[in-house]
Amino acid sequence: MLGAAVLCVAALPLSVQSAAAPVSAVRNARPRASAAGAQPRDLGGISPQVLKLAWDAVQCGIASGDLAPPPTLTVIDYSRPSIEPRLWVFDVQTGALLFKELVAHGRNTGENMATSFSDGMNSHQSSLGLFVTGDTYVGNNGYSLRLDGLEPGFNAHARERAIVMHGAAYVDAKLATSQGRIGRSWGCPALREAVARDVINTIRGGAVIFSYYPDAAWLKTSRFLNDCGGSPTPVSLTAGL
Repeated sequence: MLGAAVLCVAALPLSVQSAAAPVSAVRNARPRASAAGAQPRDLGGISPQVLKLAWDAVQCGIASGDLAPPPTLTVIDYSRPSIEPRLWVFDVQTGALLFKELVAHGRNTGENMATSFSDGMNSHQSSLGLFVTGDTYVGNNGYSLRLDGLEPGFNAHARERAIVMHGAAYVDAKLATSQGRIGRSWGCPALREAVARDVINTIRGGAVIFSYYPDAAWLKTSRFLNDCGGSPTPVSLTAGL
């Protein structure tokens, strides 16, 4: 289980199947037991520090009553270039890595590298922080997943902005090779069309998405990172590792 003791990261028992196809869904992964203090076998390339920060935020959300214990945890690391897989979906109960995928950022968030984020209407930028997944629908972008942002000032207008997860033809590794970046959305975390439905069906209805970037204002003021239980604590990406 991806619990507090497990996500000390040093003893995290997450494992994946072959990494030969780095932008494909990982199916039927099973966690491998590891001795206390042993290094994790494979986190699918995610930064252990970012994963720990995500889980700390989820724990805070559960403790505060903002979240029910989620079945899955999705982490997006927008500090990585768009041409690399930077979205991971973990099964919270087993620790298995279910998906490792490319994901688009907003057209006004940056080119290959994301640099600017907003929760503003018509900003066409990506947003940071904790989201809860909602229901699905079929819209202009096909099968899509509604998201609710939990952090005022950073992502709380996700519904009004129609920030949803959906598939898009412009999320394509070949396109990344030809133009130096994948295509960009209007702020939505868009996925490859080939995997979008599977990912959406796995995380819909009460799962958690943690969108990360080392944005100073967010790291300093997010209540899920700094004010859990009413006792502000400084955020350190290396604390406890």
